[in-house]
Amino acid sequence: MAVSGLAGGVLLWALGLHMQGEQHALIHTDRLMLLPLFVMAGLELIRRTRPRTALLVGTAAIVADQLTRGNIATVLMFTDLVYAAVLYGTPASARRIPVTTGLITVGVSLGFLAWWQQPEALLLGVLTGLISFAPATTGAIVRNHREAADAARLRAEQTALLAEMDRRQAVTAERARMARELHDMVAGHLSAIAIHSTAALSLDDPGTSRDALGVIRENSVEGLAEMRRLIGLLRDGTGGNGDAPAPAPTLDGLPALVRQAEAAGAAGALTFTLDAPGQNARDALPAPVELAAYRIVQESLTNALKHAAPGPVRISLRRTGHALAVHVTSVYGDTPPGPRAPGSGAGLVGMRERVALLGGEFTAGPAEGAEHTQWHVRAELPVRADDKEPSA
Repeated sequence: MAVSGLAGGVLLWALGLHMQGEQHALIHTDRLMLLPLFVMAGLELIRRTRPRTALLVGTAAIVADQLTRGNIATVLMFTDLVYAAVLYGTPASARRIPVTTGLITVGVSLGFLAWWQQPEALLLGVLTGLISFAPATTGAIVRNHREAADAARLRAEQTALLAEMDRRQAVTAERARMARELHDMVAGHLSAIAIHSTAALSLDDPGTSRDALGVIRENSVEGLAEMRRLIGLLRDGTGGNGDAPAPAPTLDGLPALVRQAEAAGAAGALTFTLDAPGQNARDALPAPVELAAYRIVQESLTNALKHAAPGPVRISLRRTGHALAVHVTSVYGDTPPGPRAPGSGAGLVGMRERVALLGGEFTAGPAEGAEHTQWHVRAELPVRADDKEPSA
């Protein structure tokens, strides 16, 4: 731009093409007429890096150019400096320059109109607006569009970032849900298998070994069936039959769950009693609450099989107001015994997470009784009509 403006200005000067006649110029020296042109061309080099400085010096150069016969190339380069000062300058300059040039345009128009008292004086105001206010306004419009585009691009990037964060959180939550489901489905069966295999190996009794092997086979088949159902859900969203999703466990399955625990705990002299609400009360429970209660009872029975001392294991479910109370107690003697089957303590973590997802309360720990030291598991599951969270 600097080279093109300088070459064009020199060519116009050499051809004698000027903006005004010799009688209107205050400076008639030919070489001095080129000085504003060279200054303006040099300022084009700093129009982006130093826009404010270029505009201030360029204003002085355009005033000096009007004292000579004038050069159109100098004027055009000055309009570019005004445009660049608004586009590349500070936000304050971008706000002030259009206002200032507008006031200058109005002032020049009114001043010359009052001095000459001729309508032609307004032409000077129009010329002033074309070389100052017009490029300043254009620069402001372009800058506003660029800032709007940058803001839209930033919002798009932030939206994409938030979407990625949501996706990662969803993946993490789904992994945690899958881990809970897998643990709750398999842990009980594997615990029963471990206990009965230990009994079969430690007792030299064909009848006892046969019974233990029967329980081991039953739990193995059921564990494999539940594992196959979960794998089917993960593969294609079906329960393995390819037609419909597998139903989630409900409180109707608690009696069968307790019977399995009785069979598995017979060798350890464990007895199980179940006190659950009637069918009418269960029908009013949301599916997430039923699933959470079922899994809590299932994991509590698994822990009882692994850790409880001989004695009763009581399971109680009560509908209290707007909550379902789950209470499981077992005996572990005067001191907590060591684990009778491998375990990592993930069951308590999973139960606590399930209750937290429903906004309930969960406690687990020992409670001193009159005769025995008992282990209590208590869960309060809020019952809400709009509770449809499937991951509970």
